[in-house]
Amino acid sequence: MQKKIALEEHFMHPDFVDYWSNTAVNISPELFGKVRNKLEDFGESRLTEMDNIGVEKSILSLAGPGVQAEYFTSKAVERSKFINDYLAEKILDKRSRYGGFAHLAMQDPKAAADELERTTRDLEFSGALVNGITNGAYLDDDRFSVLWERSSDLNVPIYIHPNNPADVPAMYQGHSEMWGPVWSWTVETGSHALRILFSGIFDRFPNAKLILGHMGETLPYQLWRFDSRWAISNKGSKTLKRLPSEYFKKNFWCTTAGVCSDEPLRCAIEALGADRVMFSVDYPFERSEDAGKWIDDANLSEIERSMVCYENAKSLLRL
Repeated sequence: MQKKIALEEHFMHPDFVDYWSNTAVNISPELFGKVRNKLEDFGESRLTEMDNIGVEKSILSLAGPGVQAEYFTSKAVERSKFINDYLAEKILDKRSRYGGFAHLAMQDPKAAADELERTTRDLEFSGALVNGITNGAYLDDDRFSVLWERSSDLNVPIYIHPNNPADVPAMYQGHSEMWGPVWSWTVETGSHALRILFSGIFDRFPNAKLILGHMGETLPYQLWRFDSRWAISNKGSKTLKRLPSEYFKKNFWCTTAGVCSDEPLRCAIEALGADRVMFSVDYPFERSEDAGKWIDDANLSEIERSMVCYENAKSLLRL
């Protein structure tokens, strides 16, 4: 069994369930109740599941959207500090097994940047996980430059996790099954990442690091086409110093969270590089045993398996 680090593993605080329930419409009611108990557990149940598949360390993040759904900015800032301190306290005596991604109040970008610095410096977190859009703003918006600058200076990644878009496009009308993890989250999160790339964030902040889950939200499959169509697109005032695909190989990483399949794994490795793909379960929304057995048997060389399961995360997160 290959030793592993898992990056997209979630937790919950009872007082934050109401935020999370906004996205509960995307999953079956039966699953909602089952996963809540697992989300609130930091003890033997979670650790046993980790042990059973060889996960030495899980990087925990609040199941979203959390305070990004909070109406009052000052309350969002206050509660983001609370939940980060709560996570730090919960894992204090288990630091060899758990790490953390900061939860940020994106309504106030300066406060989010300050909280990212506090949590990485004082709480030893490994970066931040952002749950998609906040109040209609994506991370390519100029107001978030302070966060990109700070994350670059701190040398920590930003993990973009899916969230529902602000509006329901016509294509999903009458097809609730497509709204959420089946399809709309992939489209929304992949488009979010492309907005960041095409806005020139990585030219302005060359050390910025972006992680996507779900094997890259289908983007690795499209790299050649991004390069080809960028050349003839209606760019307006947008410019890039490199081809789009080059940023994916320098500033992007992806995890296997929620995708236990050899074909997209091989695609991600071939497109991005074996050093850009990292194992995750997406616990507790996916079954640990399924993810663990799959990656141990996946179509990888032993060097690739070690990189994907352990070495890449250890290097990126400086564990």
